[in-house]
Amino acid sequence: MGTAIEYGADVAERPSGPPKLPSGRLRYAESETLATPRMRYGMLARMMFTPVDILYGRQGSFTKFAMLEIIARVPYQAWERVGYWALHRHAGRSVLARRVFDRIVDARADQDNEQWHLLIMQDLVQRNGMRQSWLRHRVLPWLISFFYYHVSWVLFLIRPAWSYRLNAEFEDHAEHEYMSFVAAHPELDHEPDPGTYAAEYGRFASVADLVRQIGHDERVHKLDSLRRITPLHG
Repeated sequence: MGTAIEYGADVAERPSGPPKLPSGRLRYAESETLATPRMRYGMLARMMFTPVDILYGRQGSFTKFAMLEIIARVPYQAWERVGYWALHRHAGRSVLARRVFDRIVDARADQDNEQWHLLIMQDLVQRNGMRQSWLRHRVLPWLISFFYYHVSWVLFLIRPAWSYRLNAEFEDHAEHEYMSFVAAHPELDHEPDPGTYAAEYGRFASVADLVRQIGHDERVHKLDSLRRITPLHG
């Protein structure tokens, strides 16, 4: 897969994560997402999406995305917690313990990726002079995250596939939200990437490409979760 070498020379120094794509590939990724139907969301996913749309609007916005990114880190945090518990439990089975630890490392990397998304969105919110209320953009995201966290780790303890499926649905929703937002705002293609976190995340040709890259990251997370639906054995 392509990299963002044309927009920065420090790609090799950044932590591993979803591949950074050049502008042409990002535009193609947007068209792929928009041409792909959304997943069939289950009851738990709809329980999160519906109130979010009511409270923050059905249309995407930087403030809505910042709120969603607070929630997006949660399942990876839950999986890391359960992973350490499983690592202790299976310490005497080296092959399985190594596989569990590999997934802990992946969960931490995914948390970091989602954290960069949050920092980028908050930066765009501030640059565009958008207001965030204490209740809607601090308290309510925390309450939704609290619910999502406990659902994620309980589902993982019962059957990991259920937790991975729920995350795949969340990431699919996020992927479509980001790509639909860019399609609805062509002016973002003419707005330069501020590059606030270019050293850590990469620099892109425009704000539109920056948002497309985040949407593509969510697709990668979704596909990873779908691949992990097969339970661990060893």
